[in-house]
Amino acid sequence: MEELLWYLKEDLGDVGDITSDALFSDERASAEIVTEENCVLAGLEEAVQLLQDRNCIVNPKVCDGDLLIENTVILKVTGDARTILMLERLILNIMGRMSGIASETHELVSICKKINDKVTVAATRKTTPGFRKFEKKAVVIGGGESHRSGLYDALMIKDNHLSIVGSIEKAISCLRKTHPHLPIEIEVDTYDDAIAAAQLYAEVIMLDNFPAEKAHQIVTEIRRIHPKVLIECSGGITKENIAEYAVFADRISLGCLTHSVCSKDFSMRFY
Repeated sequence: MEELLWYLKEDLGDVGDITSDALFSDERASAEIVTEENCVLAGLEEAVQLLQDRNCIVNPKVCDGDLLIENTVILKVTGDARTILMLERLILNIMGRMSGIASETHELVSICKKINDKVTVAATRKTTPGFRKFEKKAVVIGGGESHRSGLYDALMIKDNHLSIVGSIEKAISCLRKTHPHLPIEIEVDTYDDAIAAAQLYAEVIMLDNFPAEKAHQIVTEIRRIHPKVLIECSGGITKENIAEYAVFADRISLGCLTHSVCSKDFSMRFY
């Protein structure tokens, strides 16, 4: 709730909604939120929290994760007119952004599951500063996986780490000494690095920016060396080619789920 109130502060500044405050005093109002396009709904929980925090009476008509068609009523609300107007844009922005992410995730998951029902679709850290928690939540609502939340909750060796450390062997050895109980994921972009990571039994190997056919060939060799490895594919993966990776990957991560997705359109209507 603290984050949501911080977002509200952006709209209110130090003086509040000067237009509504000038027009209204203690009038009551009723409104409904509707979707203007088909989508997977996300952000309803946040909308309800904001409205209830300001003593509005809220009646949700659907649930987060529901597949909605255009013009579906999402919730009805009654309360102080100024309060509802104050929260309108923040709520619509949150629902629009989260529902866009959930909808895109759902579509990609559906494509992958037709090929391989064990593969997961994951978010990355390519998120909006300050809104990551909600963007990753939307991915989960859409059927995807949050993956790591930040730099603090998982070990991942990336190309820039290797550029400084000097070798895969040295990087993995260091992490195993300092964090012996955590799995190690390593990002590789060459065949030799992929094989080296497998020989060192990295728990997760991420193949970055490999064409699907080449990645599949490398994965066959990796699994021969290290059968229990988890294979993640990332980079250059789109709606058009994701099915090719779903054939052999355990996890497919896409930054586009959060950094370039289109928001869904919602409206608030007073009656």
